Amino acid sequence: MLEQERASNGLDAMPVTALKGVGPRNAARLAKLGISRVQDILFHLPLRYQDRTRVVPLGSLRPGLEVVVEGAVEYAEVKLGRRRSLLVRIADGSGAIVLRFFHFSQAQQAGLTSGVRLRCFGEVRNGPASLEIIHPEYQRLNEAEPGAVEAALTPIYPTTEGIHQLSWRGMTDRALEILAEHPDALPEWLPAELRSRLRLPELVSALRYLHRPPPDAPQDQLLAGTHPAQWRLAFEELLAHQISLRRLRQEQKKTAAPALAVDGQLRRRLLESLPFALTGAQQRVVGEIAADLKQGHPMLRLVQGDVGSGKTVIAAMAALQAVEAGFQVALMAPTELLAEQHLSSFAAWLEPLGIEPLWLAGRHRGKAREQVLQAIASGAVKVVVGTHALFQEDVIFHALGLVVIDEQHRFGVHQRLAMREKGAHLGRVPHQLIMTATPIPRTLAMSAYADLDLSVVDELPPGRIPVTTVAISDSRRDEVMARVREACAQGRQAYWVCTLIEESEAVQCQAAENTANRLAENLSELRVGLVHGRMRGPEKEQVMTRFKAGDLDLLVATTVVEVGVDVPNASLMIIENPERLGLAQLHQLRGRVGRGGTDSYCVLMFHPPLSASARQRLAVMRDTNDGFLIASKDLDLRGPGEVLGTRQTGEMELRIADLVRDQDRLADVQAAAELILSRYPSHAAPLIRRWLGERQDYGAV
Repeated sequence: MLEQERASNGLDAMPVTALKGVGPRNAARLAKLGISRVQDILFHLPLRYQDRTRVVPLGSLRPGLEVVVEGAVEYAEVKLGRRRSLLVRIADGSGAIVLRFFHFSQAQQAGLTSGVRLRCFGEVRNGPASLEIIHPEYQRLNEAEPGAVEAALTPIYPTTEGIHQLSWRGMTDRALEILAEHPDALPEWLPAELRSRLRLPELVSALRYLHRPPPDAPQDQLLAGTHPAQWRLAFEELLAHQISLRRLRQEQKKTAAPALAVDGQLRRRLLESLPFALTGAQQRVVGEIAADLKQGHPMLRLVQGDVGSGKTVIAAMAALQAVEAGFQVALMAPTELLAEQHLSSFAAWLEPLGIEPLWLAGRHRGKAREQVLQAIASGAVKVVVGTHALFQEDVIFHALGLVVIDEQHRFGVHQRLAMREKGAHLGRVPHQLIMTATPIPRTLAMSAYADLDLSVVDELPPGRIPVTTVAISDSRRDEVMARVREACAQGRQAYWVCTLIEESEAVQCQAAENTANRLAENLSELRVGLVHGRMRGPEKEQVMTRFKAGDLDLLVATTVVEVGVDVPNASLMIIENPERLGLAQLHQLRGRVGRGGTDSYCVLMFHPPLSASARQRLAVMRDTNDGFLIASKDLDLRGPGEVLGTRQTGEMELRIADLVRDQDRLADVQAAAELILSRYPSHAAPLIRRWLGERQDYGAV
């Protein structure tokens, strides 16, 4: 009765404890899966299905099948071996099979006497003497009433410790019963015209089908996630994310930001002093940013550019516009090494213009830190470069007008939100420029970052020569060392990157130290340096400065050199165990060489045997230097979670949709979002609430 009363308020308001059999303990377990309402139970879809709708003759069984079988017990015996087991042989006239139980009671054994008819379910395997099913589910059959088989495919749900499949079926049965009696308790928010145009089934029928598919349901489609009922739900989920991001964008446009309208003399002076001309793509993006910064609402622009496409100078141009308008700029990078690289570039360009950038890192302590904080708070410093240290509470800006975030997916959402709040000054928020060298296919970027404007730096500076990439086994290490010796003898420099699968940074650093020692012994005529994540900032900086100045020939490093180090004379990179890295990271590493207009090489030294996926990744690296093509392949091989970095950020955590599988239909989702927001605005909030719950506040970033 309680269930029926609460259903009238909607399943999105009905707690799971309203379902019979769900008490506080199970509710706590369900909460681990993000399930708190009855609606969540319905949107928690099966991973796969078992076919228990028909009885399969014993004579037609093959190993690997999950089947329902029936037969009469011929004998039951306890077998003593390495493990004591109960063997029960059943036959049905077409064949026989052995049921094997490792855990059994005397009462159970006594019930399995010759002649008893059983119905069993389990996976068929090869046994020592015949086909077997180990620990089948089974029931005794009454000769008079054999009992009906299941009417639908049996769903198998993703679960958590303490909740069994029978419990899931019970909970979903009860939720479906409530839905049958109160179909309005789960409103249909997709307009009829949209469902008709895209041939989408109704929500309630799609849910019922997926929880209890009929015996003739196409299992291959269901397993691939391509059944129309699955697409109906995936479409609604993607639509909710898209609407959420677009609404955030609309809200952001209502927020005030300082209008940075200036005549641009500082930018002109910088351009005149540069030893190179900006590419057409750089000029275009600089223009897009300049126009944004003149508006009275906050710029939110994502600049994508391949490794070495010149994003830092674009950021410097934006910073000068803010400084000329009388505001401060904060540039934030994910690692101290990358922040230092930006600092040195900014110092070289801005100090001749009378602007001295300031550096703020976690290692600043005591009086030195106080002085830096005072300079920021007073407005004496116009440009601050740093890491996540910029988020800390005691960092107060005088008038922050622009935040530049490099490799933004490395930062958590809440950290970026904190940065935005830093600039909330007299009711205004700072402009945000976000840069990434992780190219993201355009359709995916438009879905994942629909709240941002997108600029693409799709042209490399002239003189950049594609890096030649080869993959060879680590059994040829001596040849690789000889290649390093030869390159350095010609006056070039080389990187040797150590990657380890162990998560422990200590182990990785130890491996890098061992490698550096071994190389120093074998290549005694070379000056070998070492950089790893456990070194103190000043130590790392000292080694990098020596390498950049040409005082070191070979730099051994962990993947800390992935981003930001610019040494034009380095023309050779060795990457050990490249099979353990994703394509995007390999491409980033390779981008450290090929910056000096000379032929450059990247050697991927793998440890055989390679998995099929690793072989594919290394082949892509050999075949192309195109970051966007690499990103597209990375997406196919690893999925959007890792490419977008969403594992860290909590954005786009999709329950049913899959950005790779569904990417061809993203244009339909974008068109539908426009339709809802323009003609059915009252449907927007319920859709967001259904799929994102409380997560939509992330978008304030």
